[in-house]
Amino acid sequence: MSDYYNILGVSKNASQDEIKKGYRKQALKYHPDKNPGDKQAEQQFKEISESYEVLSDENKKRIYDQYGADAVKGGMGGGGAGGFSSMEEALHTFMNAFGGRGGGGGGGGGESIFDSFFGFDSDPSSAGMRQGASKKMSLTITFEEAMKGVEKEASIINHVTCSTCQGSGAADQKSIKTCSQCGGAGQVHQTRGFFSMATVCPSCQGRGKRITDPCQTCRGSGRERQKQHIQIKIPAGIDSGMRLRMAGYGDAGEGGGPPGDLYVYINVKPHDVFEREGDDVIIELPISFSEAALGIKKEMPTPIGGKARISIPEGTQNGKVFRVRGEGSPNVHGGGQGDLLVQVVVETPVGLNDKQKDLLKEFAKLEGDHNSPRKRTFFDKLKRLFA
Repeated sequence: MSDYYNILGVSKNASQDEIKKGYRKQALKYHPDKNPGDKQAEQQFKEISESYEVLSDENKKRIYDQYGADAVKGGMGGGGAGGFSSMEEALHTFMNAFGGRGGGGGGGGGESIFDSFFGFDSDPSSAGMRQGASKKMSLTITFEEAMKGVEKEASIINHVTCSTCQGSGAADQKSIKTCSQCGGAGQVHQTRGFFSMATVCPSCQGRGKRITDPCQTCRGSGRERQKQHIQIKIPAGIDSGMRLRMAGYGDAGEGGGPPGDLYVYINVKPHDVFEREGDDVIIELPISFSEAALGIKKEMPTPIGGKARISIPEGTQNGKVFRVRGEGSPNVHGGGQGDLLVQVVVETPVGLNDKQKDLLKEFAKLEGDHNSPRKRTFFDKLKRLFA
């Protein structure tokens, strides 16, 4: 069985600072960026991260000291060797220990921890290309529009590719010169210790060129602000709090980079009659005392504009819910349709005239306990309490 203290190279009496130092030392030694393709190093890195994950948490550490590794592995997301099921979990621990910068993990993408230590950029060739900023906006629609889907027009102000220089940032092609420091490569090579790495050219910021006479419209940025009118297609079944992503509708990128996205946050106005609960739609149906007692058929509107006929059986109690299958809200992902839930509200009559009161008094004389089963059960329970 693995000993977490031995794996980190610390004693069982080690402080949290000593445990963290031990982890950092071992993690840097076996990090996938330093040992590309070495499966044994990857496994050791997982075990080191697992050890730190336990020993850096006082509660887990106490359980481990008392019961061993099996007692704490169940709460670590793991299966598989080393307690961690994937390299991503081990790298997450690594990021936390080093202040949030975790490394590529053998081709997983992202900035290497070694790059962040020594000031290198992990992808210098793309430094001059910047993705445009993503934007967000809010859009309010009616309940009916949310049920059926709708297309809305909106206005946004974005940075778009400069119409004068076509994004080059230069007044003319003669103003674009090859960078003399990197020879147009956009990167320079540096050697520090045992690392030999390519870094972004500090002179041209990775573009491989310099502009001697910038465009007067965009002042060399290659972009200008512009008001745009866009069409937003809102699918049927969307609900408040949901978000639509419109790829490429954000700001234009710089240096040939891709545009950002537009995120549309939806707000649905409350409806006077319908109330939504997931894909189900609830509607209250007020009925009279006599209708509840004798039963009745009712025709109900549906949220997508149709009609549904329901039968209220005699003796229906207040609060009873009737389900009409497939007459609720469409699922926004195309997964069918919810149900319409009709909740009965039995109203006690008010403003009775003398004749109506006389009839009710006569009915009360004829009414037996068998007509009010819940009332009878309730008073039976009360009798047992005072027996």
